[in-house]
Formats: sequence, structure tokens, C-alpha cells
Amino acid sequence: MPQTASEVPFWSRDAAAACAELQTRPEGLTSAEAAERLSRLGPNRAVAARRRSVVGKIARRLVEPLIAILLIAAAVSGAMGDWRSFVVILGIVLVSTALDVIQEEKAENAVEALQRSVAVTARVRRDGRLLALPVRDIVPGDVIRLAAGDLVPADGVLLESRGALADEALLTGEPYPVEKRPGRSEATGPAEAFNAVFAGTSLVAGEAVMLAVATGGGTRFGAIAAALAERAAPSAFERGLHALGLLILRLTGFLVLVVLLARLAAAGLSLDTFLFAVALAVGLTPELLPMVLTVTLSRGALRMAARKVVVKRLSAIDDLGAMDVLCTDKTGTLTEARIALVGGFGPDGAPSRRAAALAGLNSRFATGLGSNLDAAILAAVPADPRAWARCDDRPFDFTRRRASVLLADGAERLMVTKGAPEDLLSLATRLERPDGAVVPLDETARATAAAWITAQGAAGFRLLGIGWRAMPEATGRLAAEDEADLVLAGFVAFLDPPKASAAAAIGRLAAAGVRVKIVSGDAEPVVRHIVDALGLPSGSAVLSGAEIAATSDAALAARAEVVDLFVRVSPDQKARIVRALRRRGRVTGFLGDGINDAPAIHAADVGLSVSGGSDVARQAADVILLAPDLGVLADGVAEGRRTCANIMKYVRMVTSSNFGNMLSMALASLVLPFLPLAPLQILLNNLLYDLSEIGIPFDAADPSEVERPARFEMRDVLRFTLVMGPLSSLFDAATFALLHFGFAADVAVFRTAWFVESIATQILVIFIIRTARPAWSARPHPVLAATSLGALAVALLFALSPLGGFAGFVPLPPAILATIAAICCLYLILAEALKRLAIRPAPAGR
Repeated sequence: MPQTASEVPFWSRDAAAACAELQTRPEGLTSAEAAERLSRLGPNRAVAARRRSVVGKIARRLVEPLIAILLIAAAVSGAMGDWRSFVVILGIVLVSTALDVIQEEKAENAVEALQRSVAVTARVRRDGRLLALPVRDIVPGDVIRLAAGDLVPADGVLLESRGALADEALLTGEPYPVEKRPGRSEATGPAEAFNAVFAGTSLVAGEAVMLAVATGGGTRFGAIAAALAERAAPSAFERGLHALGLLILRLTGFLVLVVLLARLAAAGLSLDTFLFAVALAVGLTPELLPMVLTVTLSRGALRMAARKVVVKRLSAIDDLGAMDVLCTDKTGTLTEARIALVGGFGPDGAPSRRAAALAGLNSRFATGLGSNLDAAILAAVPADPRAWARCDDRPFDFTRRRASVLLADGAERLMVTKGAPEDLLSLATRLERPDGAVVPLDETARATAAAWITAQGAAGFRLLGIGWRAMPEATGRLAAEDEADLVLAGFVAFLDPPKASAAAAIGRLAAAGVRVKIVSGDAEPVVRHIVDALGLPSGSAVLSGAEIAATSDAALAARAEVVDLFVRVSPDQKARIVRALRRRGRVTGFLGDGINDAPAIHAADVGLSVSGGSDVARQAADVILLAPDLGVLADGVAEGRRTCANIMKYVRMVTSSNFGNMLSMALASLVLPFLPLAPLQILLNNLLYDLSEIGIPFDAADPSEVERPARFEMRDVLRFTLVMGPLSSLFDAATFALLHFGFAADVAVFRTAWFVESIATQILVIFIIRTARPAWSARPHPVLAATSLGALAVALLFALSPLGGFAGFVPLPPAILATIAAICCLYLILAEALKRLAIRPAPAGR
């Protein structure tokens, strides 16, 4: 017996067929039958707990190329006696790894939060008796009794129903309760299956008896839990860091191999040559990259928090800045996530205060369980000034699909009936005109009203019909036959109203290069109505959940690229859409607030939820919006791009500078009779340069970098490195030639002079390449200026004063200092000219 539903949806069979397939009966299973199924199928848990050990989590991160390089650099630094570098590098790696391990707890906590949202016990028929059993012991074939307020413990079909209303926001995200009754449904998706209930949803009214068809991981709730338990694919930022690590690893291996082979061919290996090659490897390593990333991202998180955007995963800031597609649910983001009365309408569809006023009377005096539609009416319709008193009422039930109240004002008796519009129309024989006159409801007027009902339903409105009847003065009770010969006053319409700010926010996102796609569990007419009401560009293409189910992953990726409206989609289909867009190279965000959104939130490059969302959605998200408003998200995108721009500044600078300098030293070592720098001097150069850039997180970004998605693209880093790195090496070669052939400098003077030229050009060029605009038109942040010039001052102090004796530095003659100053000025001028080629703008729409 399978634990999941077969290819044919389980709701497409009636109760008798379902019982036969599951080899059960309306009286339920015996204890022996249930025990056998439980041992065979396992407990009714959405997903088994699968927490990785802390050691396993740490080990998986230590094999990342960038982390492995840093650990090797730390080991080499310690072996060479550079304990300061050893401690700094190792500390940075440990902090970075700890943050990542803590972050992995997020997905596991999301699953636990999901588990906490299910029922603990349920009333099950076993051995002919009704027992309270733990939910984990429920098996397919069990018969379960549900009452208002109960959580549904499994997927199943209804055997009995008395006014059952289910809240299925778990699956659809929609605020309207859904009527549930026995029968056989032809629905293609769970949202339309009137006879089916699903694990994790709840009964908000009435009573029902259900037959459990699927339990545990076989339920739709279990599919959501399984999606959250899966390891998410690396985000765009994580892929970028991985690629950067591989690039540095390849460059390091190439330069070290060149030096070792060349020195081996020239004079054989020596300890100095080996230490020099090792120092080259360490010099190419951006030791402070994890720290700069953390500081930059943390500062970005503080700025985003001030804009009501809370970041749970720091690297999500970069992904938010790189996001070029945003998928969002309709409810709560484009709409207010509440039911509101749009207004009253006459039988011909014209606005009618009379219909709204009568609806207010019915909702105010009706007994029984009030619905959220009644609450919307009472919130919008003022109290009738007349002194009406309730005499009697007939509460709403799903057989009649209406509610009636008998009211008295002195000798006058009035029955007001509210219910399904088609039923009210069938019960009416007259209609009330706008001037108050009552006339017969002829076939033309009846057809007009029926067409209006159909049109409004297709446009996404929920309707109630309103009718009335004058009753004899002596009437004190209502009978079933009184609900006839009604005067049709009209209708009241409801809608989850669109947010006034949504259109402007989507416009801001579009202007920033973010394409918004609406992914909703609701029907196409409802989604179309919201799109039209907000004036959003969406095109004519729509993809439904049924079409997605019949589409391969490759075909869905192509369709998802061009379609902006997705309707009647299930939670797993939302996640499929996100993964399809990511396969097309799109950095994709998903914004949702319900449990049904959690798989897509988890699958996205950057998952977003709101502070008022479900616990599961907030646990799965990387970013929480403190206000459920796309305008807040647009602010967060701008801050994310600013942060991303500063990260890219550091990555470009450190890779190009380190590569240029190390390439220079590697080549120089092939032609000079001595090593161009001592190993300790290489490490000191690298450390001071890294310290000069710790002010980058405070710097501003160019307007052009905020106006478009900013990705961590390795081709951009490589282009910058291949342009600016060789430029640096060219001036290094010129410095080598002048010092060796022009000034005939000895080893100590040569190394000191080249150290000064190298560190000065590396640090001062920061002010050139920090912006794509002319350097003089964009002032650096004071903190960046202070850290850069401060590091340069420390470097010059070491190199040109007696303090540098420990590293082998000696004072330099004025002529050499003047030559170095001229070389630095010429280098900066050429760097300003060439940076336009190195920092090439991204193509539109990237």
C-alpha cells in the first residue's frame, strides 16, 4: 500500500472507492491493522530529523578553495616564524567558519518550526471506538473526526461534513476559508478539491470525518518539509567566492611553479629560493578577505536595518544587490492580505448603498458562527439609524448557503437574507430599483444579474446576494418556506484590496533592473484583477499550475524567463519556478509570508519574508522585511548594491595588486642575481596593503553601480586583473631596470626602493580605481582615506627609518626617492586612463 497518492489525485475518487483502495471502512481500522501499517510505512512525521554534526559542517567548509588557501598560508606563516600573520589568518578563518556553521542551522530550524505547526493528537476511530491518539501513530486508512479549531493531521477525503470550513492558507496563501463536503471532485489541483483536506491546514468551522489517504512524507505538507530539509544550491555570492578561490589557487600554483623551475634550472634549489616561492604564495592570498567581507556586509546590514530590512544571512546582502528577478506571492505583498468590502451593487451592477445597508443589518443581527465576510461588512457599513430589533433568525448552513434574520421596528417586520448570489437570484421574484420601487424580476433582468455575477467572479471578486421580504406584523418566527418570493436588493462584493504603494514600488524595482514575477496559488482572474488594478506590466502570457505539472524542467526554464504571471501553483511548483530561473542564470529572490511559500523561499538565491509571516517562512528566509511593502524591499536592494560594489572594489584591488606584484617578483627572480624582496618583506607588503583597505566598507558606491544588478562576476574580476595587474608589473619592471642598471643599487637599497614603489603604487591607486568616474569627481570616505594613507605612512616609516632594520631596509638616496615619486605619478596617470577598460559597465539587462 503506497504512502503517497497515486498518479490519479486521491480526491478524484469518492469515499467508497477510497475506502476500498485503502482496505478500510468508515468504522476505521483495528489496532492490529494500524500497527502493521505503522511498522511498514513509518510514523506520521513530515520529515525525519537530519541534523549534521558540527564536525561535519566544519569539515565541509574547510575544503573550500579560498579557506584551504588561507589555512595553507597560515601554516606557512607559522613555519617561517611570522606568528602575527599566523594568528590573524587563523582567527579570520575560524570566525568565518563559525558564522557559516551557525547559518546552516537556519534550514534545520525551519524544519523544526514546521513540525511544531502540526497537530499533536487527533481523534481516531480504532476498534470501533473514538480514541485520542498521537498524530505520529496515524496511518493511511484511519478514520479521523475533526471539529472547528482542529489541525488536519494527514491528507485525506471527507466521509462526512457538517458546515465544514477549512483554512488552506498553507497551500494557497489565500485568506478565504474553503467549504469542504463529501463527494467526488474533478479538480486538477488541491486548491479546487472541495472533498479533500490536507495536513497542516485547519478546520475553522463545522465538523467533519475524514479518511486518511497519505501520511508523513507522502503528504503535501511533507513535501514542503522535505524541500526545507534539502541543502539549498549555492547562491550567486557563494558561487562567486568559490570561483575566486579557484582563480587565486591557479595563479598561485602557476607563479610558484615558474619560480621554482627557473631557479632550479639556473642555480639549483636553496632554502632562500624555497622561502621566496612560499612567500609568493602567501603574498597572493587575500588574508583579510573574510574580515573585509564580514565588516562590509555587517555595515550594510546596519544600514539596511535602518530601512526596515533585517538580514539573517550576511552574504544575502550581496545576493540582494545582484538580484535581477523577484518572484512574489500576491497576498500580503501586492495586496493587504485581508478581506475588505468593496461596496454594494444593485441587481444591474450599479453602485447601491441600499444593498450594503441591508447586508449590514443581516451581519449585525445574525447568530451562529460569524465569518470574515461578516467582519468586513460590519467594519465598512455604518449602523442603521432605525431602531431595529431581532425577532428570529435562520443561521447560515452549507445546505441552504444563506442566512436570514427577522427584524422588527415597531409594527414593521422585515426579513433580510444574505447568501450565495446564484441562490439569492433563484429565490427572488422581484427586484428593488434605485428609486426604491419594487418591480417584477423578468427574464431580461434575471439574465443581466446572472451575467454580472459571472463577470465579477471572473474578475476576482467574492460576492454575496442580498434580498428582503416584508413579513406580516404578527410574524415572530422564521420558517424554511419564508425564504422565498424575495425582493432582490443586489449584491455586496469583497476583495483582498491591492496595496496603494505596490505599483510605485514595482516601478522602482523595474527601473533598478529587477523584473517582478507574480507567483500565486489563486486563480488567473483574481491575479489579473490585481495586476490591472495596480497598472502593472505583465504581458499576456500566463502559466498555470496544471501546465507547469506537464512541463519538463528544461522547458519550464525557457517559459519562466518570459512569463510574469503564474497562477494556481502549489508550494513545490513555486520552488520549481525559482530553480528554473536560477538555471537560466538569473539571480532570483522570492518574497512570501506563508508556509506554502517556504520551499520557494528556501530555494531562492535570496529568500525574503515579512515580520508578520509564518514562523516557517521567517525561519527559511535570509532577509526579513519589517514592513510587508515592496517599497521597503526596493530600499534594501539599493543598500545591497552599495555593499556589493564595495566588496567588488576590494576583490578587484586585492587580486590585481597581489597578482601584479607577485608576477613582477617572479619574473624579476628569473633575471636578477638575487631575490627582489626577502620573504619577510613580501609578507609585510601584503599585510600593510590589506590593512590599507579596511576602510572600503565605509565608502560610497557610484550611482551606476546602484542602478543595475551587481553580480559577483569572475569575468569582471579577471578582466580587471589582466588589465591593471600587468600595468603594475610594467612599472615594477621599469623600477627594477632603473635601480639595477641605472643606479647600480646594492641588494639592500634595491629591496628597500622596490618595497617603497610597490606599496606606494598599490595604496595610492585605491583612490583611482575605487570609482569608474574620474577620481577627482568622487571623494573617498574619510575612513578609507585615513586607513589608506595611514598604512602608507607606516610602510614609509618602516622602509625609510631605522625602524625597518629588522626587515632588511636601509635609507634611500634622494635621487632614488625622486625617481620613485616620478614613477608613482606616471603610474597613477596611466591607471586613471586605463581603468575605463578594466571597469567595463555590465551589459544592459544582465
